[in-house]
Amino acid sequence: MGTSFFIGHGSPMLAIQDLPYTRELRQLGERLGKPEAVILFSAHWVSRQQELASTDQVYETIYDFGGFPDELFRVVYPARGSVSIADELHGLFEAAGIPAARNTVRGLDHGSWVVLRHMYPEADVPVIALSVNPLLPPEQQYRIGQALAAFSDQRNVVIIGSGATVHNFRAMDFGKPEQADSWAKEFDDWLIGRMQDWDTAALFDYLNQGPYAKVATPDYEHFLPIFIAMGAGDTRKKAKLLHQSYQYGSLSHLIVQF
Repeated sequence: MGTSFFIGHGSPMLAIQDLPYTRELRQLGERLGKPEAVILFSAHWVSRQQELASTDQVYETIYDFGGFPDELFRVVYPARGSVSIADELHGLFEAAGIPAARNTVRGLDHGSWVVLRHMYPEADVPVIALSVNPLLPPEQQYRIGQALAAFSDQRNVVIIGSGATVHNFRAMDFGKPEQADSWAKEFDDWLIGRMQDWDTAALFDYLNQGPYAKVATPDYEHFLPIFIAMGAGDTRKKAKLLHQSYQYGSLSHLIVQF
């Protein structure tokens, strides 16, 4: 019943922009309808152990950035959590031998609300936010998602890994608002092909096999959510590219459904 996605959350400005990409996110939410919950792993919540938000209250909106227009700091995304679903997820991690801890105080960072503001603008779907651990290799990231695969099959939930396949501040060219650098697209094209083939051996070895991988992924915490989202689709083993575009030459906007 459920499904999983990797979604590039791009710049925080996406939250207040009307672009082909943000319209695609809105259309995706409309196509999916209203799920029981969204389970979202954000590249902007980094921890040394798997954490998951456990609250029934409205999340605080976290502005984990600086130097942007005041309008962006007035955005509020008042989604609620769900303790009962968080408890279920915690049990699944325990059953899979994955240490996990509940967090009762953390709000939603922009890796979450930039995406969700377009997909579910009414903020009327419970959200369970989860951290990522950049100390773990791709195989273990996949295993974290895999722990939720059967749950995803049985329940009407949307699992999202929110990050960026190409995320390198030094490589961005702000004179190219909606153009793609050839090397960035070449890396993503390689990645998409391996996902569509479900070639996990090549994907786990992306640093050696992927063209320009080291330039594309210096911020591993942004890249690793793709393995979690893919692991959550392990029982289906199908990858479908829904969107591919770029800002600033190399900041990727990718949506892949698993």
